[in-house]
Amino acid sequence: MSAYKIEIENLNAWFGSKQVLKNISMKIKDRAVTAVMGPSGCGKTTLIRCINRMHEIVPGARVSGKILFNGVNIYDNGIDPVQVRRKIGMVFQKPNPFPMLSIYDNVALGPKLNGVRDRKTLDSIVKRSLMLAGLWDEVKDDLDKSGASLSGGQQQRLCIARALAVEPEVLLMDEPTSALDPISAAKIEALIRKLAEDYMVIIVTHNIQQAARISDYVAFLYLGELVEYGSTKDVFENPSSELTERYITGKFG
Repeated sequence: MSAYKIEIENLNAWFGSKQVLKNISMKIKDRAVTAVMGPSGCGKTTLIRCINRMHEIVPGARVSGKILFNGVNIYDNGIDPVQVRRKIGMVFQKPNPFPMLSIYDNVALGPKLNGVRDRKTLDSIVKRSLMLAGLWDEVKDDLDKSGASLSGGQQQRLCIARALAVEPEVLLMDEPTSALDPISAAKIEALIRKLAEDYMVIIVTHNIQQAARISDYVAFLYLGELVEYGSTKDVFENPSSELTERYITGKFG
């Protein structure tokens, strides 16, 4: 078994005829936070959408190359993308709780779709997921209220709880704090660090300081290419590429 939960080999991605990722190869460690950073339009979001096969949902989008998850290429024939997305969860930039559903049902939806019917089991999944997301104490007396009644930061933690409820192994987060105020963002950052004790977390961020604060490893993308990838300490203190150095010192981006 490889030490790396995800291994990306020669990944290319297109929207129609426009190539947005070029020959990306990287090995990503489990139980760590890996930040993907780079200027707008460099392919960050496309990269993580390839990791759980959401890229192909877009008409005309395609990929080539391999992404090995626990040693199995998720793009092999016969691999069910729904199963891939169950194991590799996604949290989006804007909190998106289902407004018609209660806080409880937002979290219970995934397990229900996976066939869990027993109320006691659902209760324990909901409680565990909300506790993991650092939200339980704030909502335990309001579980029947709409998910949309929560503040922005609480909604984002509800979305994290919803992702955790189906017991994924990997959490992908696409700029999860960019729509939040600084206090809510700090709570999410602390939560990401805590979650990395048990999960692989890959976070897309345009916030260089955030990448430096919360990640163990950092990948720098520019114009669809992987310019640099290594431990956060190495990349920030001793970047091997002049392009990386210019980006992290704010000379462009």
